[in-house]
Amino acid sequence: MPIDNALYVRPPASPLVEATLGLVQELVRDRLRTSGRAWDDFTLAGADDLLTREDFAAIEARLLASGHRFDWSASISVAERPDAYKPADDVAGGAAGFTHPEAPSGEADEQGRALRGVGDNVVQHAGDVSGIARYIRSNDRVLAYLTDGVPPGTIAVIDDSGGTLTAPIIEQFAGVICAGGTVRSHLGILTREYNIPCLMNAKVAGISDGDRVMIEASAPAKTTEDYQEGVERVGRVWLLAGEGA
Repeated sequence: MPIDNALYVRPPASPLVEATLGLVQELVRDRLRTSGRAWDDFTLAGADDLLTREDFAAIEARLLASGHRFDWSASISVAERPDAYKPADDVAGGAAGFTHPEAPSGEADEQGRALRGVGDNVVQHAGDVSGIARYIRSNDRVLAYLTDGVPPGTIAVIDDSGGTLTAPIIEQFAGVICAGGTVRSHLGILTREYNIPCLMNAKVAGISDGDRVMIEASAPAKTTEDYQEGVERVGRVWLLAGEGA
């Protein structure tokens, strides 16, 4: 192929990316050769006919046959395709919620706020935001909220860092606590656009569905440089003592 002799001034990508790229290039070379077409004709007119969805499904199958399992950005992926994704401790997303062992915790302060976790703040807001924690990690719950509406004041507690599961209802959230991703993940971008306070890569424990919580949305936002330099910059999550749904 014309790109075979291109010089790449970069280190190798991850083993998964390199393996996928190699399999795709192998497929394209084979189809180009058997098509008998010139490269320009193949890429501009023939590729859509000669490279099919089934071809790329076969590439995925080869990766899985090697023993590889994909990382997931939403536990719903594990529930729907356990053969393709790394297992999760809790794919049901019940009312008990997350129990991250690294989540900091503390007793209630004079304002009745008990520390229950931290996360990377997407945008620094003028003030903190409080509401009712609701775990949204299943299709059934999203469909129910699409039908009946998201209850006002909902702080969505999710692991859907790509926003795939929750995008249809995200604008109705008062805030988001996401156990995954970074401030540059798709969910972070969506919450920024909708001006919704959001903590990404959150580590929380001791928050049940229906608890009243507060997000430290006024904390400084995490930056790309913070990730690159290993700077710890977080917003806190508090359980509001004595309050519930």
